[in-house]
Amino acid sequence: MKTYIIRRLLYMIPIVFGVMLITFILFNVVGGDRSVELAGKTASAETIAEIRHEYGWDKPMYFNTVAAGERGFKGLFDSQLFHHLRKCLTLDFGKSIRDRRFIIDIIKEGAGASLSLTVPIFLISVLAALAISLLVAHWRGTKFDRILVVLCVVGMSMPYLSYIMLGQYFLGYKLNLFPVFGYEPGLAAVQYLALPVLIGVISGLGSEVRMYRTIILDEIGADYVRTARAKGLATPNILFKHVLKNAMIPVITRVVLAIPFLFLGSLLLERFFGIPGLGYLTIEAISSRDDPVISAMTFIGALLYLFGLIATDICYALVDPRVKLK
Repeated sequence: MKTYIIRRLLYMIPIVFGVMLITFILFNVVGGDRSVELAGKTASAETIAEIRHEYGWDKPMYFNTVAAGERGFKGLFDSQLFHHLRKCLTLDFGKSIRDRRFIIDIIKEGAGASLSLTVPIFLISVLAALAISLLVAHWRGTKFDRILVVLCVVGMSMPYLSYIMLGQYFLGYKLNLFPVFGYEPGLAAVQYLALPVLIGVISGLGSEVRMYRTIILDEIGADYVRTARAKGLATPNILFKHVLKNAMIPVITRVVLAIPFLFLGSLLLERFFGIPGLGYLTIEAISSRDDPVISAMTFIGALLYLFGLIATDICYALVDPRVKLK
């Protein structure tokens, strides 16, 4: 397994470099020099030059022989592209254009708020969806199964935004059960997170149950289940000990790949409930054209996704002894 992990990590190098190159092209080449826009229409040439120097926009765009000839070998590394690569690899993304704070500090602060929202949604959704799917698959073809499948399809068909607006209006405003907007750190955050967590769980339950139900139904029809029933094993033992274990491969694929994105938060929930997480940060950065923040979040998201792929393969080998990582 160690050899496999090392090989996969080496495979990540060109992919990560490609992500860094694409983000550089999008935010530095296509986006252009924003120094005049930031300085204002009436700004002097000196002010514009200071802004360009602060963000490194006065440096050559790429590695080029002209810069190397003028400044020696060091000129090869004195370019916007090289500094962009260095910032990504060292996770030193510089300062935000909008509020002049260091981006890494903003990400550290926002990650806590995002995890406090996404982790409960993730855990409750997975456990509830698996439990419901096992029951529905066991009672397949019954009235309970048909009603639940219809409810799942209806839930999947509703826009995500409608869940948020209905939850805020009825549970927050009309019934006054939860705060509609706001956030406080520590234990006080529970009252603010309860409603968005509830909305996050309900909105995703339909698709989760439908998927897990299909997977479990495939396993229930297998020969080993009929053998277990012929031996007189109890239904809970068959469902939770045998069926669920053999259905874990596709479940792990969906679950493990979702874990890295827990750090990135939920864009709509954080925005509509005023939770200062990374999702809220990303929307604010997009609306204010804060390119360094958007670039940093894009790179971190890609990095987390790649590590999630490796973790998925490792979990395959841990759950199913038939899977060998070489």
